[in-house]
Amino acid sequence: MSRITNNLMRVKQRLELAAQASNREPEEIELLAVSKTFPASDIEEAMHAGQSAFGENYIQEAVEKITLLAKLRPWLVWHFIGPLQSNKTKEAAENFDWVHSIDRLKIAERLSTQRGDCSELGDLQVCVQVNVSDEDSKSGVPLSEAEDLCNVIARLPHLTLRGLMAIPAPTENKATQHQAFASVRECFSQIKAKHLNDIGYEFFDTLSMGMSDDMEAAIAEGSTMVRVGTAIFGKRDKISI
Repeated sequence: MSRITNNLMRVKQRLELAAQASNREPEEIELLAVSKTFPASDIEEAMHAGQSAFGENYIQEAVEKITLLAKLRPWLVWHFIGPLQSNKTKEAAENFDWVHSIDRLKIAERLSTQRGDCSELGDLQVCVQVNVSDEDSKSGVPLSEAEDLCNVIARLPHLTLRGLMAIPAPTENKATQHQAFASVRECFSQIKAKHLNDIGYEFFDTLSMGMSDDMEAAIAEGSTMVRVGTAIFGKRDKISI
């Protein structure tokens, strides 16, 4: 058994145990394999081990891999999870199935227009990124502004609003981990309850939160999609994009 296959099995076991500990069904939580900085061959290996959803942070690197793996596209779902600059939205709209990191209206509007230029791909699935820890170095809107941005995105064509994404400040303090994720869940639940029957919110079902070091806390607090890279592919070398 290959290293990546073995790691995937371990991560899936962690996911299942975390779900069971929280009285949740493992099927409620999707595993997103974060493949940034790793080669296309590693993605192909993970795919053959049963993984279909992959997350990328850097547009240029991701598009190169998506192109290399074009023949496998029917079996792969590509998620963009990194900060998105306005001059990169066209590539995101043309190549990805999901964008998790919308943090301002300009980005959403550009994605909407540019996805419309390739409408054969269907709607782009999108999440609003929230800055739950108020870090200056992190993208995302404050929790207090998430609903307003969601309301605008819900009305844009060629986008399907799916939920919220968060990357809390890293910490080994379990209570702090839970508190951060719980605040995102509460924001998500309030928005969902308020707009349950509104147009544009029909598929508002995603809480994208939790990574290799804190996925158990995220699952306990309601995450529906965990983004795991290191625990699957290994430690990354730092790169400049």
